[in-house]
Amino acid sequence: MKKLFLATTALAFSAGLAVAEDVKIGLSLGFTGPLESMSPNMANGAEMAIKEANDSGKFLNGSTITPVRADNTCADAAAAVAAVERLVTAEKVNGIMGGMCSGETIASLERVGVPNGMVMISPSATSPALTDIEDGGFFFRTSPSDARQGEVMADIALERGVKSVAITHTNNDYGKGLAESFKAAFEAKGGTVTMLQAHDDGKADYSAEVGALAAAGGDALAVVGYVDQGGSGIMRGALDAGAFDTFILPDGMVAQGLVDRFGSELETSFGQNPSSEGEGRTKFNELATAAGFDGTSAFAGESYDAAALILLAMQAAGSSDPRAYKDKVMEVANAPGEKISAGEIGRALELIAAGTDIDYDGASAVELIEPGESAGTYREVDFKGGQMNVVGMR
Repeated sequence: MKKLFLATTALAFSAGLAVAEDVKIGLSLGFTGPLESMSPNMANGAEMAIKEANDSGKFLNGSTITPVRADNTCADAAAAVAAVERLVTAEKVNGIMGGMCSGETIASLERVGVPNGMVMISPSATSPALTDIEDGGFFFRTSPSDARQGEVMADIALERGVKSVAITHTNNDYGKGLAESFKAAFEAKGGTVTMLQAHDDGKADYSAEVGALAAAGGDALAVVGYVDQGGSGIMRGALDAGAFDTFILPDGMVAQGLVDRFGSELETSFGQNPSSEGEGRTKFNELATAAGFDGTSAFAGESYDAAALILLAMQAAGSSDPRAYKDKVMEVANAPGEKISAGEIGRALELIAAGTDIDYDGASAVELIEPGESAGTYREVDFKGGQMNVVGMR
């Protein structure tokens, strides 16, 4: 398949576009809702990729790209569908970086993305259910499935001496999928799960949930939730009641907002979230700092990469039509080809226009496996000293 790339790309660019166009990229993120503290840096990451392409002047014969933000709320499927529908029908975007949370991504993809033939590349929707969804080849993600995160989460907990856990999860696709993945992996490796309990976001009082979890007991409480919603509410209740003092925290909880809320109360807690290390990540963090935002923030690098893949696939297809460029996403993301790191989008566009194959690594060491999702690496973190510390990679 990759060998056809040179010929098709050369053909597309020899024909050329009749005129340069204004290409629009939708950014569907939860600017309000349970992960609102993560969304600004994710949007900044995607917009930095778009700016690189614009500044290069190499995109689709001098076409320009405009980002269009939409608030999907991350939690309300109906609101997310309406937001994405506006992007497609009113804004007439050519691709979407998003969604953000798994449930609203599934709803938006099924009700808007696939019926309208719109490419969606999510930086952070991690539910295992998205692996097998009927997406017509229009959906990709730069973060790995929670089927893998559950395994990593179990390994870290057991290595830290945790032999029994209670699990609370937000009552949606993300929470259920990751909690069940973690439970299965933890038990298969010899651990004991004392309770698996759902919680609803947006409640003022979690004393009933905390009471049940405390009665079940365990060496630690795994909080599969959202940092700006019920996850933090459960933790506050557990700490105040003296029910748990060690928390196992996955990607929806690993953010600076957690440290801001709990500080030194997290001394024995730990967790993980998708990330990478190496030249590409270092360069992305430097570029983000220069641009005035925190590149180490959760999913900021994955958002940069999601936007970059859309633009590079368009360049490879010689078209901003999602039905044309969807088949190029896997090609530009994977070997063989010239390695492309963060900060090199202009170079990549130039290489593609010249008929040269590329292998985009970007900020998060992108490697897509079928059906179009990240193989994935994770950073392990702890919170000793009242701050978030990266202590290893998985």
